[in-house]
Amino acid sequence: YQMIDKASKPLAGVRILDLTHMLSGPYGSMILADLGAETIKVEPLQGEGTRKLLANDPKNSLDGMGAYYITLNRNKKSIALNLKDANGLGIFHELVAEADVVISNFGAGVPERLGIDYATLSEINPRIITCTVTGFGSDGPNPNRPAFDQVAQATGGGMSITGADPDHPVRSGIPIGDLGGGMFAVMGILAALVERSTSGRGQHVDISMLDCQISMLNYMATMYFLSGRDPFPIGNSHFVHVPYNTFHTADGFIVIAVITDNFWHNLKEVVDCEEFADPKYDTQPGRWEDREMINRRLDEVLRQNSSDYWLQKLQEKRIPCAPVNRFSQALSDEQVRYRNMVIELKHPNGHSTRGPGNPIKLSRTKAETFAAAPTLGQDTDAVLNGILGYDETRIAELKERGAVG
Repeated sequence: YQMIDKASKPLAGVRILDLTHMLSGPYGSMILADLGAETIKVEPLQGEGTRKLLANDPKNSLDGMGAYYITLNRNKKSIALNLKDANGLGIFHELVAEADVVISNFGAGVPERLGIDYATLSEINPRIITCTVTGFGSDGPNPNRPAFDQVAQATGGGMSITGADPDHPVRSGIPIGDLGGGMFAVMGILAALVERSTSGRGQHVDISMLDCQISMLNYMATMYFLSGRDPFPIGNSHFVHVPYNTFHTADGFIVIAVITDNFWHNLKEVVDCEEFADPKYDTQPGRWEDREMINRRLDEVLRQNSSDYWLQKLQEKRIPCAPVNRFSQALSDEQVRYRNMVIELKHPNGHSTRGPGNPIKLSRTKAETFAAAPTLGQDTDAVLNGILGYDETRIAELKERGAVG
């Protein structure tokens, strides 16, 4: 049983027991695994539910492993453990004694019922850090409501400002409710690890997906408290800057963000539009007053040539702009590829596809490797023998009893 080279990745030497499923928890533990934490995925004997998502969809799977699972579980080990069996739970508790972190995203109250909550596990290992990602947190008046991505987005207010108008709220195309929970879980776990280096004690990290959505409202929440007014969706435009929007071109869409008067003057040199010469528009108040006309005329002018043509002209004048890329374009962008943000996702049988890389880039401990997502129970024997010292006979007995798989 081989440990990761401690010098190769920043979290090498940290051992995580990963009880997560679906998206929010697995995304957080994926980031930690990418950064080198020895991440042991603890699954029920039938496997966690994400294994089945898209597994039989020929367009979105690789040899029976769906896009969700093959992406979210790279760099992890898998052991199959029956936590509802006394022997299986006992094994888990033994592993906790040798671990640093336990992360889960069960519903509120489930860790306590299973005997895997912080109060229980800290008696076994006072240095253990536990992290739960739930919809609404572990306390308060309403923590037990079921929650998935769209529930978090809707409850957190973000959907009310997304879309073209107040009558048609739209969720974010990226599942930011789930992904936000996973990202903040990583921050909380890393903070607890740093604090433990001083105190010598673990603690519980309580992540609420709703809390994360509220945090990401950021300055807009402060604007609400100052003004007393609910904001409303304004499509891709801005509540201050003009022009700041998405515009048609002859072959697609681009965005232009004129956030200073100097950018406006440069824009007038790029686009030939008689109306823009009015000195009234040389400052933001004038542009804001006639924003509908400016956006309409700019859209009409830009439709006369291609996205590449306009982007080159705009970039020459250092005007903030960008193509509205489809996935095929974003994932082939030379900057994205240079920074290793498209990586090979392997299947245990040797086949592979591609997926997104790790966005955290470090200057010294910068090794990036991506091992295949594991088959169910692939590492059960190695973990039980290498960490707990179980011999083949004992492991076979535990499999016979249905405690492990």
